[in-house]
Amino acid sequence: MDRRQFIGCSTAAAAGLILLRGTGGSAIASPTPLPDADMKTLATIALETARKAGASYADIRINRYRNQYLGTREDKVQSISDDESFGFGVRVLASGAWGFAASTDVTQDSVMRAAKQAVAIAKANAKLQKEPVMLAPVAAFQDKWSTPIEINPFTIPIEEKVDLLLSINREALKAKGAKFCESSLFQTNEKKFFASTDGSVIEQDIFRIWPSFEVTAVNADGTDFQSRAGFSTPIGRGYEYCREYPLLEDARKAGEDAVEKLSAPSITPGKRDLILMPEHMWLVIHESIAHATELDRALGFEANYAGTSFVTTDDLRKLKYGSDVINIVGDRTERHGLATVGYDDEGVKASRFDIIRDGTFVGFQTIREQAAWVGDHESHGCAYADSYEHVPMQRMPNVSLLPGEKKLSPEDLIAGIDDGVMIKGDGSWSIDQQRRNFQFGGQVFYQIKGGKITGMLRDVAFQAMTLDFWRSCDAVCSREHYKLGGSYYCGKAQPGQVAPVSHGCAPARFRNVNFINTGRNA
Repeated sequence: MDRRQFIGCSTAAAAGLILLRGTGGSAIASPTPLPDADMKTLATIALETARKAGASYADIRINRYRNQYLGTREDKVQSISDDESFGFGVRVLASGAWGFAASTDVTQDSVMRAAKQAVAIAKANAKLQKEPVMLAPVAAFQDKWSTPIEINPFTIPIEEKVDLLLSINREALKAKGAKFCESSLFQTNEKKFFASTDGSVIEQDIFRIWPSFEVTAVNADGTDFQSRAGFSTPIGRGYEYCREYPLLEDARKAGEDAVEKLSAPSITPGKRDLILMPEHMWLVIHESIAHATELDRALGFEANYAGTSFVTTDDLRKLKYGSDVINIVGDRTERHGLATVGYDDEGVKASRFDIIRDGTFVGFQTIREQAAWVGDHESHGCAYADSYEHVPMQRMPNVSLLPGEKKLSPEDLIAGIDDGVMIKGDGSWSIDQQRRNFQFGGQVFYQIKGGKITGMLRDVAFQAMTLDFWRSCDAVCSREHYKLGGSYYCGKAQPGQVAPVSHGCAPARFRNVNFINTGRNA
């Protein structure tokens, strides 16, 4: 449907939804928000019930999640959804083992039942527990924290959002040869209440948003096509991001890039230097460093979903992961980060910690249960659950490459290359089950000859061993070129959970990297 039809139909649908809610139909009405006092009362009941049933520790999370998605293609609205979920989960330690229970029935009777059930499960688990769970100490906090947004995206009319997406499509299709464009807007809000027997009572209001698109160009005889996605990133901000980021300019350039890729020469395989721009490098950081330094993955507790890790606890403070210019931090306080919070899902205050310092691996990502396993005295605050009905577990914080201290621009990196490639935008990728070696594609590729960009390339991917790759980095640009990238949907565990995470970096240069040709006739 076009914009006018969409707005008419959505108005009618909204009226129908109101009727359904008023007459006992199948539509799910939004739950009435609980007053702060009621949540604290429910928390007190849950924690006291767990204690009386034999829990040595207990916490409760009462959470509400809202997600809105809009999708368009060319001049039509393809889809729209707006959903909300609300419930609680009680987690306990009893007899040295974990127990957990959850419900959507947020009432006094329900939290009492869940607390008793969680303790019963913990006592049953304790019969098979070889070593008791020991939690790193944590301070008690009574606090409220919110993502620092300027405009709540859920207050913006659907019409304005649709107009933005259709405008993106129109701009992208102005390039002669650009034939298709899809655009979308995804926004989320997590309202989280946490209380524990350690004495914490914490409320958080977390927002994230992501405008995105992809344009495809087709050659004159229809035998070839090339695409280019937008360079905007999912981010921990409000709707102001959609108004500040140059989406229309990026869409127009994306259409031109996709058309240019059709006639660009195919890369000749071989070794040459590489410059990765932040719009691409966030994904390399995510796959080859961030996942590899999750402690549960390194110990083999996480294996079936995306594998384990080549990194071991024996490597801590010994392994030369990269060159001296590589400094990687885990940071739950990163400005606008997707994993930025005030507190993790165990009530640990957000902080920043070193993962790689001057090229040497110095720190795992941990939660309270894991800290003592590697000799740490406190958690790094990496606990997260994607739902009230899921158990919090170790999920990566924002994991970022720090910019170089010396003033350095992308042009400086290019000037230092005789034969190389610059890549902007993430693309296809693969990595082995222990994060040892990988292959990455991208969105746009530029050939560098004699210290200058000479044109665009296509059919490009590079391959490397993880340690060889990061050790080959000889320069990282300075702070003014630092940007965030990231993913809404980092998957882990069975049953699966997804987590949002950002990775910041500035452009960086890598020497003597192997390139392959991914074309059909390679």
